[in-house]
Amino acid sequence: VQLVESGGGLVQTGGSLRLSCAASGFTFDDVAIGWFRQAPGKEREGVSCITSSDDSTYYVDSVKGRFTISSDNAKNTVYLQVNSLKPEDTAVYYCAAATPTLYSGRWYLTHPREYNYWGQGTQVTVSS
Repeated sequence: VQLVESGGGLVQTGGSLRLSCAASGFTFDDVAIGWFRQAPGKEREGVSCITSSDDSTYYVDSVKGRFTISSDNAKNTVYLQVNSLKPEDTAVYYCAAATPTLYSGRWYLTHPREYNYWGQGTQVTVSS
């Protein structure tokens, strides 16, 4: 099982990126994919989550209206479109997979320990 993130980079305030999480070794039949981020000196924070069973999506309040999570099940890839970036969005962004799913997507957004697999992360840096 492998999760590989890509798409991070350095952008100016107000810029956009599309982060990708390519999964291999399992199918998207019953999985919750979450995006988390961790800035230096801060705790890991759940940003967004999508559940394959019903394509429900969940966001932390600080990114609602700016970030969009989506899934391409044929490609086993989940995307996180990040728009209107702010310096406080600067962090390493990780994707994680929980399979099979036992809880609601909202639970997975705030409980990183429920995830079975994690990617290596991709750096997002927003300059002011």
